[in-house]
Amino acid sequence: MTVATFTTECRLCPRLAGFLDQVREEHPDYHARPVAPFGARRPRLLIVGLAPGMHGANATGRPFTGDYAGILLYKTLHEFGYSNQATSAHRDDGLRLRGCRITNAVKCLPPENKPTGEEVRRCNPYLRTEVESLPQGSVVLALGVIAHGAVLRALGLRAAAHKFGHGTEHDLPDGRHLIDSYHCSRYNTQTRRLTEKMFRAVFAQIRRRLEA
Repeated sequence: MTVATFTTECRLCPRLAGFLDQVREEHPDYHARPVAPFGARRPRLLIVGLAPGMHGANATGRPFTGDYAGILLYKTLHEFGYSNQATSAHRDDGLRLRGCRITNAVKCLPPENKPTGEEVRRCNPYLRTEVESLPQGSVVLALGVIAHGAVLRALGLRAAAHKFGHGTEHDLPDGRHLIDSYHCSRYNTQTRRLTEKMFRAVFAQIRRRLEA
């Protein structure tokens, strides 16, 4: 296993580190550092998002907490028994995850929410460690194309052989599985590219895979 130890003091990406320095000056009460994964230490479900949002995870220090994308995600996690509550407002709100862990392909807030390919690559060893530590038979849920590609990169798999598609399932090494979903962003839900019904269907698919 390739081990990369995550730290909230990481400054591997100069553009992102500089941008976070600026954000801390403008918002001194924000976390404004790399955001650590959140949830169970040995999950059977690992959810991979894109990157922290400016006024969400970047502010609160917890993935998908305090932003619009977290509304549907945490509601669905609660519905399927992965969390003890359906909302995630701040780090001290009592939320706990069961059998599930949430992380991002890029751990730092990128300008305009758009990390570069090089930034995804530099952050990838952290994701590799997370995926490789999953038990056999576990599921990785990739929220969006960038997260999908980051998971494949982490495991040295060819993107051409594992094309992204909402609800598409891919076999990973060591009996693990990758399942894709459109990201639960405001844009995708408001344009109906991703509906609650579609998102619940993906989690039902995950449940069937884990039970199998």
